[in-house]
Amino acid sequence: MQQQLIFDADLIKRYDKAGPRYTSYPTAVQFHTGFDATAYRTEALRSHNADTPLSLYFHIPFCDTVCFYCACNKVVTKDRSRAAPYLARVYQEMMLQSQLFSRDRQVSQLHWGGGTPTFLSHEEMRTLMAKTREFFNLCDDDSGEYSIEIDPREVQNDTISLLRELGFNRMSLGVQDFEPTVQQAVNRLQTEAETFTVLDAARREGFKSISIDLIYGLPHQTVDTFARTLDKIIAVQPDRLSVFNYAHLPTLFKPQRRINTEELPSPADKLAILQTTINRLTDAGYVYIGMDHFARPDDELAIAQRNGTLYRNFQGYATQADCDLIGLGITSIGKVGDSYSQNVKTLEEYYALIDAGQLAVFRGVALETDDKLRREIITQLMCHFSLSIALIENAFQIDFQDYFATEWQALASLQADGLIEYNAEKITILPAGRLLVRNICMTFDKYLRLATEQRFSKVI
Repeated sequence: MQQQLIFDADLIKRYDKAGPRYTSYPTAVQFHTGFDATAYRTEALRSHNADTPLSLYFHIPFCDTVCFYCACNKVVTKDRSRAAPYLARVYQEMMLQSQLFSRDRQVSQLHWGGGTPTFLSHEEMRTLMAKTREFFNLCDDDSGEYSIEIDPREVQNDTISLLRELGFNRMSLGVQDFEPTVQQAVNRLQTEAETFTVLDAARREGFKSISIDLIYGLPHQTVDTFARTLDKIIAVQPDRLSVFNYAHLPTLFKPQRRINTEELPSPADKLAILQTTINRLTDAGYVYIGMDHFARPDDELAIAQRNGTLYRNFQGYATQADCDLIGLGITSIGKVGDSYSQNVKTLEEYYALIDAGQLAVFRGVALETDDKLRREIITQLMCHFSLSIALIENAFQIDFQDYFATEWQALASLQADGLIEYNAEKITILPAGRLLVRNICMTFDKYLRLATEQRFSKVI
């Protein structure tokens, strides 16, 4: 595919409305408590297929300090002893979950997220991986995609070598911005030396892919200041970058109330920062994968996109589409069979359920045929910027234009604005439409038409 991108400021302003990120379809807004642990167990037992690999996600919620921009489910504490009782319940949850899945199913993907996974002590990390190996069939070689989120401020001299020894081969480094005024405003003080020391160690230890996370739209950011951060990152040539749009939603996320709204860049400045970011990264040879993600042309994400095998899940873009995802720990989301599920969100609820020998699932959704159809369309557009109508018709035994009569008419305005081209055979997202892929996918989201309230962030 032609991995090109055109920045059209007028189009972006016209289409810059709120919408889902489509890490799933239906999105988490559609999860409901009618889908409970019993429903999850039914789906898990129904998914028995030794040829389908597993993916494990562990949520480590603890953070030493709070970053004011953060919208993650976290527990801010300096008491490191709080990790032990949490991990004890995670081990119990693994035991309960492992009883639902064949031991023959290999874990081809594993991810530790948070929070701050490196909040754990080295011994706790070793034990967590050993317990995981006890209950699940982890890869003995380096063929799995085993990744971890790293806060460079929470890394000791031998942490990276330990993580590599445990089997991790991919990592993402949280940076956000190197500017001191920005760091002060969001309460994340992190030096360049701390960051690049970790990156260098990961390269020495043979990590296959290293990603750096940045955020635009934070207090005091300008085009010039963010460009300075970008230039420093580009100089060290990470394999990938995630450049996220800061969504200021203080009514939903309490830490954001400590950010001074008057210090945020204006919408026009924010758009200019994004344009500069795109220009800097593409000039440096990075490929726009989609949403907020860029990668070097030889990175596995860029290769998967060119090969048509890229996929999207709750961790973002991935290279394996056929996994059942098991979520472990508070607030974790799983995808098993034709269902999505989520664990309870507080430590108290989680501890009570696990101590009672119960799964921690409290809500989810079982997908209907229409959901699976629309999910496939949205996934193809999000990952590949194109959709073969014939493949959809054959897979789901429908007449596309008849089934999507309303959507078909809506596509006309997207085509008139230069976002897409479409005909009876194919929908193609044009370079000017790729930044607005969420808007295009929203055309096929039936739940948005039924929504009575808006619960999403702006697309740009």
